[in-house]
Amino acid sequence: MMKPKISIVTLGVDDLDRATRFYGEGLGLPRYDFEGGNISFFSLEGTWLALYPREDLAKDIGLPVSTQPVFSGITLAHNVASKSEVDEVLGQAVAAGGKLIKSAQEAFWGGYSGYFQDPERHYWEVAYNPYQDLT
Repeated sequence: MMKPKISIVTLGVDDLDRATRFYGEGLGLPRYDFEGGNISFFSLEGTWLALYPREDLAKDIGLPVSTQPVFSGITLAHNVASKSEVDEVLGQAVAAGGKLIKSAQEAFWGGYSGYFQDPERHYWEVAYNPYQDLT
């Protein structure tokens, strides 16, 4: 039976070095090197983030590589403990080379959130959820 958790989120990237710098140096995620592989791992609370060349990931799955940058229907989310922290993280992502997609604003569900896109075109929501205690 499958347990309700996600162990690793792997993002296919076109430029592994650029993506690794964005997440490691730009966002300050703790990086763990994997010897013998063309992959970067970052330790997150409760899961791992992996960066892997898009072509290699498609080959591993058995899919053709898409050259069209399309919205996949998937976003990643990072919840923080306050509205001001949402603005800080969005600013940090932009300063690191990300693109602000949607400025932070009050959300219909009672929180506060905004979106950025990393240099590899993956979308991230940064949100404050007043119903979740992150302290």
